[in-house]
Amino acid sequence: MDHFTYRNGVLHAEDVPLPAIAQAVGTPVYIYSRATFERHARVFRDGLAAIPNKHIAFAIKSNPNLAVLNVLSREGYGADVVSGGEMARALAAGVPAKDIVFSGVGKTRAELAQGLKEGIGQFNIEHEPEGVALAETAHAMGLTAPATLRVNPDVDAGTHAKISTGKKENKFGVGIDSAPEIFGRLAALPGLNLRGVAVHIGSQLFDLAPMAAAFERVGALVQTLRDAGHYITHVDLGGGLGIPYKAGEALPPSPADYGDMVARVTRDWNVHLTFEPGRVIAGNAGVLLTEVLWVKPGAAAPFVVVDAAMNDLARPAMYDAWHDFQPVIETGERMTASLVGPVCESGDTFAIGRDIGVVGPGDLAVFRTAGAYGATMASTYNSRALVPEVMVDGDRFAVVADRIPAGTIMAAERVPDWLR
Repeated sequence: MDHFTYRNGVLHAEDVPLPAIAQAVGTPVYIYSRATFERHARVFRDGLAAIPNKHIAFAIKSNPNLAVLNVLSREGYGADVVSGGEMARALAAGVPAKDIVFSGVGKTRAELAQGLKEGIGQFNIEHEPEGVALAETAHAMGLTAPATLRVNPDVDAGTHAKISTGKKENKFGVGIDSAPEIFGRLAALPGLNLRGVAVHIGSQLFDLAPMAAAFERVGALVQTLRDAGHYITHVDLGGGLGIPYKAGEALPPSPADYGDMVARVTRDWNVHLTFEPGRVIAGNAGVLLTEVLWVKPGAAAPFVVVDAAMNDLARPAMYDAWHDFQPVIETGERMTASLVGPVCESGDTFAIGRDIGVVGPGDLAVFRTAGAYGATMASTYNSRALVPEVMVDGDRFAVVADRIPAGTIMAAERVPDWLR
C-alpha cells in the first residue's frame, strides 16, 4: 500500500495534488510520501515481531536523502552503509553511530578509520585482507572493531544478474567453505572482535526458498565456528525482499512471511540478528513526476517523449526494469506508445509498445515505484540538471534536494592556464 491515489481524477501524494508540486518545483522531480515510508517501516518491523533480539538497518544505497533517513531514524531504524559518504549521511540524519553497519566490498583504510573514529556498531568484513587492515587500524587507534565476516553461500537468488550477490562468481564475501579457516585467522588478531557472520544473496527476491537455503548454510557455519571454540553472538542476514513494480503481477512474500521463515530457520541460533531492508521500505514510497514534451510518430507506435530521462531514472536502461507509467489526470482513455526521454541515446527508453493512459504534450505523468534506486542513481549526463526531490507530509510538501543546474556543475570545473 502507498499514499499515491487519484482523487476526482487527479493523482495526489497524500493530500497534495501533483500538479501543485509541478507548478512550484518544475519537472522532472522525485516525490516521496512520508506516510508511506512510515507505514512500510512499521510493517517490516511488525513482520519480525517473533524475533526478539534484532536490529534493522535501512540500506542507505536505496535512498540516501537526508529527509528520508530522518523519517526512518525516527522509526527506530539504523543504517546499512557502503561508503564513508553514506556513513556521514546517516550520522547527519540523526542515526546513532552504534546503529550503523558498514558493508561493501571496497572499503578503504581511510573509511575504516572513519568508522572506528565515529564508533559505528558493526563492520561487515568482505575478505581476509580487509579484516587484517581493519584489525591493524583499530589496534593502532587503541580500539577494538566489532565485526562479522561476510560469507558467500553460493546460492542463486533467482534475480537479475546485476543485483545477484550470493553466487560464487559474485564479488561479495568469502566462500562459505573457506570461511572457518579465514574466521580463525582473523579472530586471533588484536583490534578485532569478530563476533559473527553476515550474508546477503541479492535484491528484488520474490521467492523465500533461496534465502532459506542460504540461511540454513549460515546456521551450519555458525555451529562449525562454535565447535571450533569461537564465540558467535551476531548474524547479519542482509536484505533483498522484493516489491511489485508492475500492476497486476504476482505479489512477493510479505514481511510477515519473511519473518516467519527467519524465525523458523534461526530458532536455535541464539544470536542477535541484523536485517538490512532497502527497496522494500523505499520503493513504493516515491514516484518520478514528469511532463510530456512531444508525441512523435513512430514505425510501430508513437513515441511519448517526456522530460525525465535515463540520467534521472537509470533502472530501465540499466536493468530493463519496468516502472508503471500513469497520467496525473486520469481520463480513462488508452493508447499504445513507447516511452522515451530526451537523452541522445537509444538506451534512453522507459518502455516499448506500452499500453498507457492517453497523454499529450504538456500533460503530467508519473513513473511509479521510484523511491528506491531512483534519485540516488541519477547523474548529469548530457549536461542535464540533477533531478530534485520533494517530500510530502499530509497537505504540505517541501523540497528536500534542490535541482542542481548545469551551470552549478560547470562552476566546479577548471580550464588550466596552458589551455587558455
